[in-house]
Amino acid sequence: MAVELEVNGRSALVDVAADTPLLYVLRNDLKLNGPKFGCGLGQCGACTVLVDGTPVRACVTPVAAVAGNEITTLEGLGSVESPHRVQVAFLAEQAAQCGYCSNGMILSAAALLERNPSPTDAEIRQALDGYLCRCGTHTRIVKAVHRAAEDET
Repeated sequence: MAVELEVNGRSALVDVAADTPLLYVLRNDLKLNGPKFGCGLGQCGACTVLVDGTPVRACVTPVAAVAGNEITTLEGLGSVESPHRVQVAFLAEQAAQCGYCSNGMILSAAALLERNPSPTDAEIRQALDGYLCRCGTHTRIVKAVHRAAEDET
């Protein structure tokens, strides 16, 4: 079946089964490597993308369910030339170590800041609850989100 997607501001037509996980389409067909395969069960958050600004686990989302919606991956959030303020803050605070959780944490933090430009520690922790960080950099991640909130332009 042909499925038309809007990914990172561009249209993409993919020929896949309607129940193919979005993650597979993003990585295999569209060659986007921001979302990662972690658990495959929607529990770790490594595969997170934004669908119309809301964090969604791409490994358990059928591609047909998001046709017609705006999908943003880590690649679409910012670029090397013009990184998103959350990406800049993660680097400045050294919040990313192994990279396993970075994709989900960064995208969810960006979505949080869109909804709430000045979140508290508790609001940040709640928004990022459910993302597994193997390195234990949660304190740095919270600092990075605060830094990004302060750096709003």
